[in-house]
Amino acid sequence: MKLLKTIRRYYFYCGIEKEEYNELKKDAYVSNYEVWRILHFIMVVVFFGLFIASLVNDMMSINRYYYLGLFVYSVIAVILFYILEKDSLAAQLLIYLSMSCLFLFGCLISMNNPEHNATTFIAFLLVTPMFMIDKPFFMTIELVAASVVFLIWMYAVKPFEVWEMDFINVLSYTIIGCFLNVVANSIRIKEFVLTKKIRIQKDTDAMTGLRNKGALTREIDEFLKDESSDKGLLLIMDIDKFKFINDNYGHDIGDRVIIQFANFLLNKFGDELTGRFGGDEFILFVRNTYDEDTAVEIANEIINNISEVVELPDKDKKISTSIGIAVYKGVEKSYSEIFKKADIALYRAKDDKENRYCIYK
Repeated sequence: MKLLKTIRRYYFYCGIEKEEYNELKKDAYVSNYEVWRILHFIMVVVFFGLFIASLVNDMMSINRYYYLGLFVYSVIAVILFYILEKDSLAAQLLIYLSMSCLFLFGCLISMNNPEHNATTFIAFLLVTPMFMIDKPFFMTIELVAASVVFLIWMYAVKPFEVWEMDFINVLSYTIIGCFLNVVANSIRIKEFVLTKKIRIQKDTDAMTGLRNKGALTREIDEFLKDESSDKGLLLIMDIDKFKFINDNYGHDIGDRVIIQFANFLLNKFGDELTGRFGGDEFILFVRNTYDEDTAVEIANEIINNISEVVELPDKDKKISTSIGIAVYKGVEKSYSEIFKKADIALYRAKDDKENRYCIYK
């Protein structure tokens, strides 16, 4: 039973658990996209070169139109790679189609040389699985289907003794190709797991578990530079008289206040960009709205609830927060630009004893 579970994990999820694989699937798709886009450029050059060579070399002329066909296909595929989304299913299907075309090319080359063993086809059986990160189950189907088609086709074309040797070779290298795909997938996926852990550690504030300053800057910058995104609200919050809390109750209580504040933001606004900028200062970036009434509602919700959620040792005393708000309408193109506006609004909010928030004008 344990062996079956291990085989299932490797053949369906590249050696990791299903949930972990699903989290990394898009990263694998993007990696496939980038690798195969480069490979298609190489295919364009190689098949164009072979086609030109076939024009001057009589021995190669028999395959001339196969070279031309693969050259034309490779050019079309390169164009498609600049149209399709990197992590789309369509891009993955295009890659599998390209592999099928290469296997078909191997069959055609072998058909034109029936007295020789299928060197080109077998080379593709070994090479192509090394460049595809996906559930090894799918690659197994691809390799087995290609091999079955090849053997049935060549049985009608080749002398039996040559076909018999091809049968042994194709069977052997199909198994080896499947195994290599499992090994290559498990290695690459584990690299993604490690990279993700390092990225999370680098982007996470150790005390609160929220995004840190670096992660906030990068993610908000990416949002602002996206031409399709022109709506957002940036809220900067800090805890009023936080130095007094540290001085009177101790830094351990001050740390607990920061953690409770962070937990409140995470529970309320976990779907938005939330993070700790540093010290007692927090950031909330609400995407896809520039409605000032919404900004006021969010600010009031934080101001009215934070005193009940964050506790001090002295039950008679409550914490409060001040909030500076900048409205994004597609004007600012960097985090620093919109941050300056929200920061100015924050200082104005601290002077407003009644509302405790201010929207930058």
